[in-house]
Amino acid sequence: MRRRRWWGWGYEGEGLGHDEHVALGALLGERFGLSGRLLEPPDPARLALPPPRLAPPASLAGAVGDDHLERLSHAYGKSYRDVVRALSGRIEHPPDLVARPRDEAEVVAVLDWCASAGAAVVPYGGGSSVVGGVEPDVGDAFAGAVSLDLGALDRVLDLDRRSLAARVQAGTLGPALEDQLRPAGLTLRHFPQSFECSTLGGWIATRAGGHFATGPTHIDDLVESVRMVAPAGVLESRRLPASGAGPAPDRLVIGSEGALGVITEAWVRVRARPRWRGGGAVRFGHFAAGAEAVRALAQSGLGPSNCRLLDPLEAFVNGAGDGRHAVLVVGFESADHPLGPWTARAAELVADHGGTVDAAWDGGDAEVDGAGHGGAADTWRSSFLRGPYVRDALVRLGALCETFETACTWDAFGVLHERVTAATRDGLVEAGAGAGFVTCRLTHAYPDGVAPYFTVVAPARPGAELAQWAMVKSAASEAILASGGTITHHHAVGRDHRRWYDLERPPLFAGTLAAAKAVLDPAGICNPGVLLDPVRHPLPGGPP
Repeated sequence: MRRRRWWGWGYEGEGLGHDEHVALGALLGERFGLSGRLLEPPDPARLALPPPRLAPPASLAGAVGDDHLERLSHAYGKSYRDVVRALSGRIEHPPDLVARPRDEAEVVAVLDWCASAGAAVVPYGGGSSVVGGVEPDVGDAFAGAVSLDLGALDRVLDLDRRSLAARVQAGTLGPALEDQLRPAGLTLRHFPQSFECSTLGGWIATRAGGHFATGPTHIDDLVESVRMVAPAGVLESRRLPASGAGPAPDRLVIGSEGALGVITEAWVRVRARPRWRGGGAVRFGHFAAGAEAVRALAQSGLGPSNCRLLDPLEAFVNGAGDGRHAVLVVGFESADHPLGPWTARAAELVADHGGTVDAAWDGGDAEVDGAGHGGAADTWRSSFLRGPYVRDALVRLGALCETFETACTWDAFGVLHERVTAATRDGLVEAGAGAGFVTCRLTHAYPDGVAPYFTVVAPARPGAELAQWAMVKSAASEAILASGGTITHHHAVGRDHRRWYDLERPPLFAGTLAAAKAVLDPAGICNPGVLLDPVRHPLPGGPP
């Protein structure tokens, strides 16, 4: 079996090769004056962890343990801040124990024991959080912390082919989910960049957004019903295509980030696998012109599956452009019909806004087995999937590398893009990394707005990386909220975004959410600090 890296993204032995690391190091040396020396991860066996403060009952001996590497692997997610700390051997909040329940009954048993022992529980899917969502940083009010890994709940349990729905366990990783749907000719069609190492339960808990830029791309749109085990009991919604019966219980669970309970399974909407694909890349002289083309496509009703605009530098860095043009990647797909009329109209629309359609544009009239359109579109797609591995390589070579994303209405976009870019550059200067650069791409498009996604790469000062990161993060986040954006479009709140999430949400809703948590999680043990401040309420007869 492949083993996932304990310190960073992906699997051991995968990612960039030696020559690619050398080439990347040379580029960073030329741009930032960095040495090109590749920092090696520490030997996990040499990292000391505090002894566990908890001992599981005998009844959970097969599901809960204190293995050293397991505790290390569950100490962090995969954010820049997480990777920096792991590479430097700073394991600040390791879980005392790691639970790997084999079925829902053991999930219930773990929650019952933790509530009685006064231990915090941090649900863990694929560990791909980039916002501090799985770090067991739970404060001092608990007897310990347990990372609850859903990885053993990894099967498609049922298929309703007539209704096009599947019942899937929450710990199922993206590739395993698609592998189990493929024999039936079906797909969930949810492909976030974290797809390789993230789970259905994690997508639901974080309101994840998929790769597709329009249509039902958010996991919200794909959940038919959901089942969550809370300390107070099981919450399961009814399978329905739609309902007007009061506030939807699904919506309480979707985006709850483990603060209300542990998602164990869900019915999700699936579809036939596509047989036709079309589209390609379009070049624009200016990013603003490309953004107007994106708006026209989003409001046209054509429903492209992909509609991602890269600014000139973003396109160049990803090998999809020459650094002088913004590049728009447009894609269409269908399981039912050829795509000629859709791709032809899309080509007209982008040309109307000054776009030059790539020669490799595919009209989508012939059935295809692969997903490629050739040219810049395929180059960008490959770069997108390798992005997390490249990020880790940049960190190991001494670069500060961070991404942040938001969403805003079209009328706010121009000002937001300008202000956030400027504020981030100012933050880099304040952090002593003024040689860095900021790029932007538009990842998702709606008739009423868009999701800008920013990337920052800069020289990091050894020993000051986290302070630099905090300055840049703060500057960007303040500008996002001040410009009418949301603090996160699809990366979740976690612990990193809490300060700005508290400002974004209505105060009355904050109280409503706290009341819901008090009902579902009376002892306050579920992922304390995520969405809400940690509040421990000792149970009668339990530890103080």
